[in-house]
Amino acid sequence: MTVSLMPTYARMPVSFERGQGPWLWTTEGQRYLDAISGIAVCNLGHAHPKIAEALCDQARTLIHTSNLYGIALQEQLAERLAALSGLDNVFFSNSGAEANEAALKLARKYGHSRGISHPKVIVMENSFHGRTLFTLSATGSRKVQEGFEPLVEGFIRAPFGDGDQIEALDDPDIVAIFLEPIQGEGGIRVAPNEYLTRLRTLCDQRHWLLMFDEVQCGMGRSGRWFGFQHANIKPDVMTLAKALGNGFPIGACLARGAAAEVLTQGNHGSTFGGNPLACRAALSVIDILSDEHLVQRAASLGETIRSAFEAAFKNNPKVREVRGRGLMIGIELDAPCPELPMKALDAHILINVTAERTIRLLPPLILNDDETRHLIDTVIGVVQAHTGA
Repeated sequence: MTVSLMPTYARMPVSFERGQGPWLWTTEGQRYLDAISGIAVCNLGHAHPKIAEALCDQARTLIHTSNLYGIALQEQLAERLAALSGLDNVFFSNSGAEANEAALKLARKYGHSRGISHPKVIVMENSFHGRTLFTLSATGSRKVQEGFEPLVEGFIRAPFGDGDQIEALDDPDIVAIFLEPIQGEGGIRVAPNEYLTRLRTLCDQRHWLLMFDEVQCGMGRSGRWFGFQHANIKPDVMTLAKALGNGFPIGACLARGAAAEVLTQGNHGSTFGGNPLACRAALSVIDILSDEHLVQRAASLGETIRSAFEAAFKNNPKVREVRGRGLMIGIELDAPCPELPMKALDAHILINVTAERTIRLLPPLILNDDETRHLIDTVIGVVQAHTGA
């Protein structure tokens, strides 16, 4: 690796030069199954022809003007996302961290509009919301925060999934709850539907905003368009990024009701956010997910994969749990397993480990049946070899 790069990543000893569908090829011509989709980004796989054509066509037409002017594709994308989610309006940015930054700024301004001078937001333990200073402060991991103090104030931490502890909080400065419906970096932890419903009721009673970070679980990965839809509720604010552009950078912060009226002219902005090229990519993603019924396929594929893992590991004492929703799948082992991604690389499959001991699988939604079987068999083989089962 070149020494001109800052050493911010522990990169694996492999480089890829091209991709097609769920497959990646190295510079030496070796093929690998991408079972993490660029960390939940390439839901439609690599080099999707319709996405490639949309980007090329738009690049030949218009890449960027600025948000000083109307952008027709941005308006179209906002309308599509609002229709799919039931929320009212959208602010576009370039990444998940920026989308979450917008949501947290919105929550603070909402608090100030209610006369609260030091607004506080409830966030979850083991959460991950980004690496800007504001989102890093909201994140529930001391490991990623260490060395960047002083952190931004105004956060109250609660255990993920524990409604009693949140209900017991009695602080007049609280203005919002911010959480992931499915924690990705936290180990593929699914918020129970009844827990999300309880939070919705609590926010309604106390005039708090319910804000969901769907940067990783949104855009069909959970088996619904958005993770919150499994609980049949609506948040006041939702953030998206990652799979929204299938690899082209774009983030979105959606809001409804009172939350949709908080940010006004001059409150927030983004030079590149929602430019024509990014919006054309995202509109193409939505078209493909809808036309090819890939959201429903994510639900059925996820059930197939989890069921196969549960059957294979039911008598393996070193596998604690198989869990997930849709194509967010975690296999938790009984001990840290940082070496497993390298072992999987030897088997020509890309996985990663999060929360020290949970194998995280985020395969693309376009897997065919043979590729799904290959993923299942290869992962089972890697885990069984690692655990000695």
